[in-house]
Amino acid sequence: MLIDPNNPFFDRLWVRLICVAAPLAWAGVELWNRQFFWGAGFAAAGLYLAFALFVQRGR
Repeated sequence: MLIDPNNPFFDRLWVRLICVAAPLAWAGVELWNRQFFWGAGFAAAGLYLAFALFVQRGR
């Protein structure tokens, strides 16, 4: 994994939500401005963080 989902930094739910929401929101900004490459990159990062911080956490 690129990040450690069991790091104490990610113990709080609001930290995990912000870490996932920020790149997904920025992907929306990039897609709104028709920058599809950057939008796809930030969307992939947000989805990866969602998977790592909510699915893989605790395994």
